[in-house]
Amino acid sequence: MLLAVSNYLLQSFYLALLVLPVIAIIHMLQHEFNPRNKLIWILIIIFLPFFGSILYFILNKRYRRENP
Repeated sequence: MLLAVSNYLLQSFYLALLVLPVIAIIHMLQHEFNPRNKLIWILIIIFLPFFGSILYFILNKRYRRENP
């Protein structure tokens, strides 16, 4: 029973590891960002997929371009 639960949690983590970066990059491409910040965020998301995506969703409003 415990093995089944741990296997389920591991599979959920792997799924999040694949899905979160894709959602973060799609979200980033749909919004206006400074090109330098966009490149930095893409690199962070590629090299740290899980934590980079979570960081992006927490901090993304700070780095968006303000529309006049």
